[in-house]
Amino acid sequence: MLSMSRIINFEEVSVKPWFSLLATIMNKVLEYADPYNAVRRHVIREGNILIIGDKRVEVNGGLHVVGFGKASKRMLEAVLSELGDLVVGGVVITPDMEGRLGPVELLKGNHPIPGNDTLKSSRKLLEYLTSKISSNDVLIVLISGGGSALFEIPEEGVELKDIESITKELMKRGANIVELNTVRKRLSKVKGGKLLRYIKAQHTISLIISDVVGDKLEFIASGPTAPDSSTWIEAYRILVKYGLWDELEPRIKSIFEKGLKGEITDTLKKDDPIFSKVLNFVVLNNKMVLENIASDLREWGYKTLILTPFLEGEAKEVAKVLAAVAKSIRLLSQPVRPPAAIIAGGETVVTVKGSGVGGRNQELCLSFAIAIAGEKGISAACMGTDGIDGISPAAGALVDWETVSEAIQHGLDPVKSLKNNDSFTFFNKLRKTLVTGYTGTNVNDIFISLIDAYK
Repeated sequence: MLSMSRIINFEEVSVKPWFSLLATIMNKVLEYADPYNAVRRHVIREGNILIIGDKRVEVNGGLHVVGFGKASKRMLEAVLSELGDLVVGGVVITPDMEGRLGPVELLKGNHPIPGNDTLKSSRKLLEYLTSKISSNDVLIVLISGGGSALFEIPEEGVELKDIESITKELMKRGANIVELNTVRKRLSKVKGGKLLRYIKAQHTISLIISDVVGDKLEFIASGPTAPDSSTWIEAYRILVKYGLWDELEPRIKSIFEKGLKGEITDTLKKDDPIFSKVLNFVVLNNKMVLENIASDLREWGYKTLILTPFLEGEAKEVAKVLAAVAKSIRLLSQPVRPPAAIIAGGETVVTVKGSGVGGRNQELCLSFAIAIAGEKGISAACMGTDGIDGISPAAGALVDWETVSEAIQHGLDPVKSLKNNDSFTFFNKLRKTLVTGYTGTNVNDIFISLIDAYK
């Protein structure tokens, strides 16, 4: 099926036929989520004309490329492959690389929390925009998940450590990416469309890989080139919701209070004339991957049901709903008859109360395993497409109807592990983790359950 596995421990986890199939499917997921392929599908060159979707942009001056995100390097490789000598220079920030690709400089940033590398690299990128690009040039901006942390310059009166601490606390308390970005935009000079204030180019074309459920441009990497509909009052309510408002340093709380009073300029809104020079294109998202996987599964003999690309909520609770659908198919042949595959994508959250090691995908799988214990014929896999699941070295996990009984035989308590947010330790001992390493992409998480495939 695939000539080379992208799952490092493929052989180790393929101890049962259904696990081998699920691991193979997840390999296909990473193939479909490859940023290089996505950009090449959407960007075409005809002489000095760029064709992106149904838009044609003529390059009369120089073509520059900047970018930031987990997928930025692969996206840049695709741009250079297609556009070649049109590109005169640029700066791209990645999580793990420095050097050059052709005329473009690669700089390193920090992820998932912005640090000194992010700040230094972001200042260089901004300097490039203000000093190298003229009003007759075209700028391509490569945006993908992780861009919020990799590209950041704090507003006046804000320090990077303020953004770091608030981000950490919001993540720890279960805030989703939309909530995180709504707050971070208020503390940043470059988020919420504000980056456009530094760009003089005739045309700005953003190529975007979405890691946000629903693909709202304003929340992908905090929307540096997109109009922002969020407000100061929404940011305030999020801080209150997670108990952070009363814990803010007076200096930071004062900024939010001034914003609430209208004393500080907010993010750029959709009626701003600056957007007449901006084209934003989503070249890859979770839905596209789900559709490709469903097509493969049908070829392999499965009836497929794409539940949603909008999966959200507490991971252990979402798992119970997914398990209910799987059991309905197995026991009632509803809403489809087995053999069947249910597919979903999105991004759940974990409210950390325990002291264990885990991540949202593994926690979802653990809760799912508990819910389908003994239901012969049900198996599942859940994986983060970026290869990073919480604070663990795994991307996700594999489970079936025997996982709970096998755990008990190994002296493990599934319920206790779930309560302690210790899903990685649980699956690692059972050798049921999916390990990919850093994948260089991110289109949220993928969940697949096979029903009645192997009885």
